[in-house]
Amino acid sequence: MQQRPLGVRGPAVSVVGLGCNNFGMALDEPEARAVVAAALDAGITHFDTAEGYGGGRSEVMLGSALGAHRDEVVIATKALRRSEAVAWRPGDLARRIEEGCTTSLRRLRTDHIDVYYEHHRDPDAPVEEALGALDHLVQEGKVRVAACSNYAADDIRHAAAAWEAAGWAPLGAVQLHWNLLVRQAEDDVVPAAHAASLGIVPYYPLASGLLTGKYRPGSPFPAGSRFDRLPRFSTVATADNFAAVNRLSAVADTMGHSVGELAIAWLAAQPGVASVIVGATTPEQVRANAHAAEWVLDADELAAVDDAAPR
Repeated sequence: MQQRPLGVRGPAVSVVGLGCNNFGMALDEPEARAVVAAALDAGITHFDTAEGYGGGRSEVMLGSALGAHRDEVVIATKALRRSEAVAWRPGDLARRIEEGCTTSLRRLRTDHIDVYYEHHRDPDAPVEEALGALDHLVQEGKVRVAACSNYAADDIRHAAAAWEAAGWAPLGAVQLHWNLLVRQAEDDVVPAAHAASLGIVPYYPLASGLLTGKYRPGSPFPAGSRFDRLPRFSTVATADNFAAVNRLSAVADTMGHSVGELAIAWLAAQPGVASVIVGATTPEQVRANAHAAEWVLDADELAAVDDAAPR
């Protein structure tokens, strides 16, 4: 598995990372162990989780499954957001981030987190409060690289100006929703990330499964699938998106690949992308996702994709 630097400040990460959001939700502990083992066997070194996944069970399962392999991998996790039901007071967000880090360290059975994200931008607290808390964690050695997730372009620009002015540890990466059906990030967030020298980590590369081709318009969702279990994800299953998937499937077929492989390989080919986070519920899915990263799209193939699913 190819390794890439996470921006200019982060560690080397595998071009495909394992998203652990299914742990503690769709997967129990033995199933999670099997998925992690398959990822390690496939050369995946980047494992992405969050304090809130599975009510904390994802971190517990990941820490347990990695065991003696901890120092061979990069663990990324994210601080649970501050409750918006309580009015923000200065210091509230900083405390939430630092408390979250302490909780995650315990669950993951580690003394440091390699990449630690603010999972969602707090709508009330200034970005400086988040950056100050993350800098403190870096200075304490609890976090190696601070990062942001779901930041807008203006948030990234504001954060970069703030860490420059204050001398804080700069952010090293941004995690964002980006795939062949959701390309808005290319207009603003991606350029802002490039300007701030952030490593780019896309999630939902398969559009919650729509870009695997397993869903069909007008047909019931397969029993046990994400759309079946979690209807909120099925909102992506629109007529326009099904039409785009059909066009992309035809393009992938002419290239001798599946549309799922195309979705992963296309993101991996985008400038600045360090690692593509892909979830899995079986070892077979892990191996298929890892295999997709071996395909390096050329200029003609990229142009054909743009024709099939333009921005």
